[in-house]
Amino acid sequence: MGTAGRHIAGAAGPPDRRDEYAAGTRRVDYGSEVTDNQRLSPGDPAPDFTLPDADGNEVSLADYRGRKVVVYFYPAASTPGCTKQACDFRDNLAELNSAGLEVIGISPDKPAKLAKFRDAEKLNFPLLSDPDRTVLTEWGAFGEKTMYGKKVTGVIRSTFLVDAEQKIEVAQYNVRATGHVAKLRRDLSV
Repeated sequence: MGTAGRHIAGAAGPPDRRDEYAAGTRRVDYGSEVTDNQRLSPGDPAPDFTLPDADGNEVSLADYRGRKVVVYFYPAASTPGCTKQACDFRDNLAELNSAGLEVIGISPDKPAKLAKFRDAEKLNFPLLSDPDRTVLTEWGAFGEKTMYGKKVTGVIRSTFLVDAEQKIEVAQYNVRATGHVAKLRRDLSV
């Protein structure tokens, strides 16, 4: 597969999204939160990406073709909620792997911060770096959200199950850090 249509680490900054938003991005109501972000839905093709991991090695979604993979987006390494969520994935990874599921975490943190986070928490799955937020935006995991009653722009904690053909099987936005992995396991009967 060529590189057209996917973000390559080190490429020019994120594309200007104003034209995309003006050209058909739908306004979606998610409970108390209304956003103009493009959201992925089950059946949509999963946007491909190539991003550096905590060691600076490039990892692509295409590397997981033929396997199911949980791709989750989180705001910042080493913060309480993100640490809780990552450790929950770590603690449940054997059961997820036994069910045929791989796990990838993506945040805007740089690889060096991800390496410290991985090592401090003994995380055993890839953490990828998207500092320009291009992939986060393509997946609908970056944009306007409500935080402590105020509208802010930032990472929207989101989790996806990508099937073996690289289509979205499950799309969950605005997930809670605590208890999310247990809920995901229940939802997937794992």
